[in-house]
Amino acid sequence: MPKSSNQKLKILYLAKIFTENTDESHPMTMAQIISALDSFGIQAERKSLYDDFENLNLFGLDICKTEGRIPGYFNASGSFEIAELKLLIDAVESARFITPKKTSQLIAKIENLTSRHNAQNLNRQVYAANRVKTLNEQIFYNVDKIHESISQNKMISFKYFDYCLSKQKKYRKDGGYYTESPVSLMWDDENYYLVAYNSKYSNYVHYRVDRMENISITDSSRQLPDVPFDSAQYARKMFSMFSGSEEFVTLRFSNSLINVVFDRFGMDITPHKDGDDHFLIKTKVAVSEQFFGWIASLGGRAAIVEPQKVKDEFLKMIESVAKVH
Repeated sequence: MPKSSNQKLKILYLAKIFTENTDESHPMTMAQIISALDSFGIQAERKSLYDDFENLNLFGLDICKTEGRIPGYFNASGSFEIAELKLLIDAVESARFITPKKTSQLIAKIENLTSRHNAQNLNRQVYAANRVKTLNEQIFYNVDKIHESISQNKMISFKYFDYCLSKQKKYRKDGGYYTESPVSLMWDDENYYLVAYNSKYSNYVHYRVDRMENISITDSSRQLPDVPFDSAQYARKMFSMFSGSEEFVTLRFSNSLINVVFDRFGMDITPHKDGDDHFLIKTKVAVSEQFFGWIASLGGRAAIVEPQKVKDEFLKMIESVAKVH
């Protein structure tokens, strides 16, 4: 029988068969492997396949043989475990800045990182319905442009919008462009943010990436401060990425909140005992209504100790909320 044009691709199709169709729980017998190759128009003999298995092992796959009367063969070199792939899928599903369409596309690609049998198990666990997602399909192009501008040390220009009651976009600056020096991308409170440095006011500002449009890289070099940006420190002092005047504050917490405090401010803070039931910390935060809201959400188990002006602002906000209700 004459050989088909695919015969030269035998080793590649064999790698495809092992990668897509086998795992430790789903080996293939030699007869099944020969049949699978035949479906691609490729003729194979047992003896030649043993040599192919060796070549695939040298290439980086791990072709293993099962014990038994009729042995089977499978690829044991999967880059990801099922638990790892599930974590990736959970992250994609949970990310609000990824659109529903892109969510489905990314999950399909993640499923392709394992055998079709494992992919079926992953698919049964997928549940993305009714998750709150952005509608801005430009977000992945935005992220790519931002990374490219940082790599090239260039400023970017873009339009920025909010949504109004009619669910229509309302552009800030009357539709004019922002020009900023991008510093970093950060994921906070289920949203993706660009952190940029504003040299005019000598401070950092941030923008929701899913509310940015028409990003372009300018010819101007970024204008950055001499002190390198510390993303971890920046994240600790911001509350839901809402800006405010930065202040060193002393906070008092019930001992029962120690894990909450470590989750919020990190393990670098040093708690100091304040009696048998409480502890104090001193840290720098961006004082904003969101910070006050976080303190209020902890009820009587958290309090602002100093400075007095921050305590007064907090009480003023509480009073204004009480008036509304």
